[in-house]
Amino acid sequence: MATVYFTKEITPASLKKIYAALGVSLKDKVAVKISTGEPGGHNFLDPALIAPLVREINGTIVECNTAYPGKRHDSAQHWQTIKDHGFYAIAPCDLMDEEGDMAIPVNGGKHLKENFVGDHLKNYSSMLMLSHFKGHAMGGFGGALKNMSIGVASARGKGHIHAGGSDSGNMFGTEQDVFLESMAEADKSVVDYMGKENIVYINVANKLSVDCDCDSHPEEPKMGDIGILASTDPVALDKACVDMVYASDDPGKKALIERMESRHGIHTVEAAEALGVGSTEYTIRVID
Repeated sequence: MATVYFTKEITPASLKKIYAALGVSLKDKVAVKISTGEPGGHNFLDPALIAPLVREINGTIVECNTAYPGKRHDSAQHWQTIKDHGFYAIAPCDLMDEEGDMAIPVNGGKHLKENFVGDHLKNYSSMLMLSHFKGHAMGGFGGALKNMSIGVASARGKGHIHAGGSDSGNMFGTEQDVFLESMAEADKSVVDYMGKENIVYINVANKLSVDCDCDSHPEEPKMGDIGILASTDPVALDKACVDMVYASDDPGKKALIERMESRHGIHTVEAAEALGVGSTEYTIRVID
């Protein structure tokens, strides 16, 4: 059974503390995968919050370009966004698909045979999947599993996942469960490529909008912050975050629950578990 660590405190010190609680030392060159956030949005992780941990592990902040038109669709504009949002000032940064992408195999997938990820992924030995947990217009919610699938995928790879492995090029016409299962398959490919022991996962459950950080005009959050959760198991971590939303006594949770349920968001968790990415069985360990 997986262990999910939890703190209600959302501070730079608590972020470092929860990473230490994992008892894992990420080795060699460490990639810190975040969302740099679409310009106009404001819910992405605060650079001041994450800077001390990123520096402690000598991490490089990594991202890939988006598949949809916007300010992060091409590298030049994405680099400007990274600077404007304050990430360039706190740590080395890397657009992993700036020079292209590479295919990594998907083992046991129903929809994807390969996943296209930023070519620079090969330069890293380990990874901190540092995710902002919140809602998402297509996935229902975004956490570790979305950050590792869509987030690590190159611009081409994002389209490939959205299309369920089809060559149709239609990112938004895929049957919903096929899309969610394809995200889980992409997760499996990244875990297999990096090695389970070389990735750890932290979700910051704050600014709980129903919309993703990729939205330039996200809806304002209706429920209050939950805290920070961390695990070596991304399935358990995302499931714990979802469970905490349901268990909250905040009446504002209704909007986020509706978003998750209307998109069948939990199916990504279920599909990832079926592929052996992790387990939905977990215990919570509070570190406060």
